[in-house]
Amino acid sequence: MTRLTFGVSAILAGGALAACIAFGLQMQSAAAKPAPSAAAAAQVAPQVPGAGKAAELASAVQIEPDALAKILQGSKGEKPVVLHVGFKNFYAQAHIPGSDYAGPGSTPEGLELLRQRVSSLQRKQLIVLYCGCCPWDKCPNAKPAYESLHAMGFTNVKVMHITDNFGANWMNAGLPTDKAQ
Repeated sequence: MTRLTFGVSAILAGGALAACIAFGLQMQSAAAKPAPSAAAAAQVAPQVPGAGKAAELASAVQIEPDALAKILQGSKGEKPVVLHVGFKNFYAQAHIPGSDYAGPGSTPEGLELLRQRVSSLQRKQLIVLYCGCCPWDKCPNAKPAYESLHAMGFTNVKVMHITDNFGANWMNAGLPTDKAQ
């Protein structure tokens, strides 16, 4: 069991590192290019505001992994809707039991999947978003997903604060995990 946990953690960490490197290279490449003209900028695919800015989320909207685990394991009260807003390959490898995949918050397509997933929910429903692809201050998905739900009128949205990545801060903490077989 320990080897499996280590193996899954290593895969998640490697994948997180690859995603962060790809995101960083994309940002570095974009920064190195000269600014496009206004006409050219209008033809470029829309950028998702807030990508890579999870650290800017107010502490009041953050929930720590152990606090979420206690809520999910508790027998009292209504359970939150837990949505993974990261990359599908990470969700497929390991995720919070009962959570749903809702698309990466860093892409317009992912945000559309998220909006579709929550469209039937009450605006006061507790929704917890999580990603875990990379360190919190580099996460491209959490803040855009939060802002999208907030713009839709959801008033009880939390984002799980994952300092390093899902493997390190959820799985290695011994919290319940559904893993790929």
